[in-house]
Amino acid sequence: MYPAIDISRPTELRHAHENKPGTFLGNLADETWFGLLKSLHSRIYNRGDRLPVDTDEPSVYIILEGVVRQDRHPLGTGAGMPTVTRFRGPGQLIGEAALIGYGTDADTRCLTRTTVIPCSARYFSALIERRLPDARLALLRSLEERNRTDELVYGMTVRPPLERISRLLAHLADTVGVPDPRAHQNTVIAGPGQKDIATALELAVSTTENGVRTLRYHGIIEARYRQFIVHDVDSLRHFAAEA
Repeated sequence: MYPAIDISRPTELRHAHENKPGTFLGNLADETWFGLLKSLHSRIYNRGDRLPVDTDEPSVYIILEGVVRQDRHPLGTGAGMPTVTRFRGPGQLIGEAALIGYGTDADTRCLTRTTVIPCSARYFSALIERRLPDARLALLRSLEERNRTDELVYGMTVRPPLERISRLLAHLADTVGVPDPRAHQNTVIAGPGQKDIATALELAVSTTENGVRTLRYHGIIEARYRQFIVHDVDSLRHFAAEA
């Protein structure tokens, strides 16, 4: 059993929905978030753990901290079959298909130590329909925002690889990045490695490595094991626009 954050202490999670624009939590009003906290409990998973999204009793998960990778196999899991990969971070709700009775083939794994609020899809659906209707609107808005962002970040296959790599790293810096404790002007993206980036963008690993090498040459990022350090997020976005 994993340890749980004590959500009865206001200092633990009372501000967890702030500074997450466009996400489910970011769209919640204070009173709605506090209402959810009274009904749900959190849980911590370690890096490499799988979130059991598709089970006999489907669940949804609200990500509070950490990064998860979701792999879907729309054409099956045989050799050579394509994989659709997405990264999700703080503020996002995942497993939402279960709210309308659909199963999911997504393999969801934690790339870092991850704190989530799990909830039975049936219970969560009843909760937002009967007691917290504002949460339903927040979820719909967040899903539309996520779809649009996915199109921009993951779907621009006609754009040059360097632009796509820069765009994804800038997105990750904005959504899952944290200040570097050693140099606060830097942003640390922990979890995804270069192979994860290559898979998500459907690029060859060598192409991704060349793109990262170019960004390192220009002093925009550093690449370490399952970690990117962004020295200037605005420069990274500017570089993506001009790539």
